Amino acid sequence: MSINTSGKVTSATERADSADFRTIIRNKIPLMDVRAPIEFGKGAFDLSINYPLMNNDERAEVGICYKQNGQEAAIKLGNALVSGQSKASRLAQWKTFARENPQGYLYCFRGGLRSQTVQRWLKESGINYPLITGGYKALRQFLLNELEQLALHPLTILAGNTGSGKTPFLTHCVNSLDLEGAAGHRGSSFGGFVTPQANQLNFENKLAEQYIRGNFSLDQRLVLEDEGRLIGSVHLPESLRNAMTLAPVVVIEESLDYRLEHIYQEYIIKMTAQYQAAYGVERGFIAFGEYLEQGLFKVRKRLGTERYGQLKTIQSAALTQQQNGEQKYHLDWLKPLLSEYYDPMYQYQLGLKSDRVIFRGNNSECLAFLRD
Repeated sequence: MSINTSGKVTSATERADSADFRTIIRNKIPLMDVRAPIEFGKGAFDLSINYPLMNNDERAEVGICYKQNGQEAAIKLGNALVSGQSKASRLAQWKTFARENPQGYLYCFRGGLRSQTVQRWLKESGINYPLITGGYKALRQFLLNELEQLALHPLTILAGNTGSGKTPFLTHCVNSLDLEGAAGHRGSSFGGFVTPQANQLNFENKLAEQYIRGNFSLDQRLVLEDEGRLIGSVHLPESLRNAMTLAPVVVIEESLDYRLEHIYQEYIIKMTAQYQAAYGVERGFIAFGEYLEQGLFKVRKRLGTERYGQLKTIQSAALTQQQNGEQKYHLDWLKPLLSEYYDPMYQYQLGLKSDRVIFRGNNSECLAFLRD
């Protein structure tokens, strides 16, 4: 399908509605979600954008009408609520999306009245645009089924002390999946980003989409970073978590200085830049300071009251020095945090899976081992 500047279809061939979910996900086809914003916020797909037929209040009003008076009355009310200027402005959004994404699809929850209404209104305006058969629900179920397939692969778990560079290591493995990337969290008390973490449904959707795009054969071994049950506020699918607890382990071993520099770059340099890019220099630095303070506060019980107080004082002083252009003072609290908190905790956890360790080495050695 192609669309000229007037919005009319110029090709004789119209694209059909589709249930070819694998192709849609693998090819990163743009999707237009016409559900209400509250539905979109609970769960959506990686390349979807929300241009709703009805806003939250309108959806709620139509829902009440449906329960009390039936479908015909609800449809009549929906048409009355979305009419005139509100219909015109929403139709303009849909038409713009269709013109900019001629390969895309639209969907509602089940591929029913809402997506069919949007499709009909687009057609009346001169644009034939296909929808996802079965809507969000069908595509979501497909992704859940793919997650179950993921757990059937032979797996290798990549372990190592905090700061050993496990996440960037995965970018060099063609047969890897980035669990933390899908979760939008680095799995530690300082693991959050400026943008909010994905909710559980979006985490599962993103992970399944990542898996599908990898185009792995079922007998292909996958490399995953060592994670607990939780990554921030989301949890691993139970089938995958169970498979990970039985998989062989490769351990990255790097020096404390190496790991300290990595942590410094990730949690100080990059996070400062991200907060200031999002909120401006002054407000961003305040937000960055709060992020560091909250991260340290989360581990206060394990540190003990006295040691937590000491590191908090050092951290506060480092933030003051950073304002004066001296960022390296953060190493004064990061180093004991690694050696006194993270390292003992991780070594204990690694000890529980010592019988599954098949290789130890630095980043280069582990990469060579996995490639072989």
